[in-house]
Amino acid sequence: MLQDADALPQLIGDYKPVDQWQVHINTLFYRFRGDQVRSFYQTFASADYRLAHALAADYFEKVVKREKTSGVRRQASGENASDSRLTPHASPLTILELGPGNGNLAACFLSHLKVLDKDGVVYPRIRYVLVDWEQAVLDAALAHPELSSHRDRVETHQGTVDRLEGVADGSVDRIICNELWNDLPTKLMLRQANDIEEEFLRPNLSEAAHAKIPDWAAFVRAFAAMDMEALKGFPPFLDDLVWEREYRTVEWKEVPYRKTITDFLKRIDEQVLVPVNLGAYATIKEAKRLLAPEAIGFSSFDAGTADMNVLNDPEKPCYGQFGGQQSFMVNFALAEAVAKQLEAGTMTIESQREFVGRSLGTNVLTLMDLIATHPSADTRMAPWEQDRLMLKTLRALNETYRSPYARHLDFPIPLEMPPEERDALQALVRSLTPTGIPDTVAYLTEEELTFASKDLEDIGYDPQSFMIALTAPPSPVDYFHAFVRPR
Repeated sequence: MLQDADALPQLIGDYKPVDQWQVHINTLFYRFRGDQVRSFYQTFASADYRLAHALAADYFEKVVKREKTSGVRRQASGENASDSRLTPHASPLTILELGPGNGNLAACFLSHLKVLDKDGVVYPRIRYVLVDWEQAVLDAALAHPELSSHRDRVETHQGTVDRLEGVADGSVDRIICNELWNDLPTKLMLRQANDIEEEFLRPNLSEAAHAKIPDWAAFVRAFAAMDMEALKGFPPFLDDLVWEREYRTVEWKEVPYRKTITDFLKRIDEQVLVPVNLGAYATIKEAKRLLAPEAIGFSSFDAGTADMNVLNDPEKPCYGQFGGQQSFMVNFALAEAVAKQLEAGTMTIESQREFVGRSLGTNVLTLMDLIATHPSADTRMAPWEQDRLMLKTLRALNETYRSPYARHLDFPIPLEMPPEERDALQALVRSLTPTGIPDTVAYLTEEELTFASKDLEDIGYDPQSFMIALTAPPSPVDYFHAFVRPR
């Protein structure tokens, strides 16, 4: 978490609004650690396939339904019936994925869409565009091995997601982004009587890190200029940033949606910080420009809340740091209000788990939620003990879980683990089948849990507990799906 300096600060910058420092630090993070993102955090699309498959099934169903409906309309207007049939030669369908990560979501989406599209009426028309502001990210995503069979469908576009230069108005059918909104510029605001204030941050470097830098003035200059070549000559510093904070009145001439934000904050108690995800709102505005009148729509998946009680809680987790990267909770309630102001279409918000489960026609649970039902989850376990429980859980599920993709689970065994445990767990990792659970961030179905219940019970799980968790409502702060359908 961001923290206040409690010692003489080693300043490396001035006070700026949270979102400005967020952009600065996240730029450095991706340029230094972009190829190590999964070492710091994983998403539901990093290796798992079920979110991508649910998106593909949803898209296929909606395209077929839309075009059958338009075919009926054409017949009613007197056109030849044969002209109303779906054909591979119909208009192209452009899909944009904003922030494609390692390319896994695109690969699984296209693979599943191709399987579903038995008559070849949708997949051959797809133009799938990966969008990111870093060319290195696009190159890495495009290199995903399972995208190779779809290369004639896939393109890249380097640019910022708030304004996609060269993409024509009304030319896009579907926009998807997964765990992107929380990385985009976000302000933290609060109400103080009749004033609206925002959080400002000032970066320092810890005293220990400062002591390792011989030319301090050169480091500060390189940090301010984001001079990557110069910064590479200094010791790593992203994990050693210390932040001071203060609050200043918002300069509204630099902030859009003043009335919407002000009205929203009237519903929040004084001095309670809430995230204002300006970068997310910019993608909604751009989606309004890009989406065709009858487009399927825009989907964003991310961690956050739409619950006003949670947003009004002064103890809620507004932000966090992962390897230096700054990530913010998504305020879905305010995003919905901004979408309404923009007249971007109708926004609906649902649990991400509900979206995936509905596609599969069953209840689903995340692997991490399953782990949370284990009796030892409430006890203080060492990190290596947590890893041991995770691997034993994977082995129990490995007997019945079957993925359509063959992948070896990447699970590094920590060095601090006792030698005998380390050897046993390394052998366990090697024994897991390639078609087993692909990641520690993955979805499990009710049927898979039922089939594995005996093996799970043998390692301490109570089947009744995880069956209850399957149908439990989402947590107040959870992963949600915001869907904007054009008017």
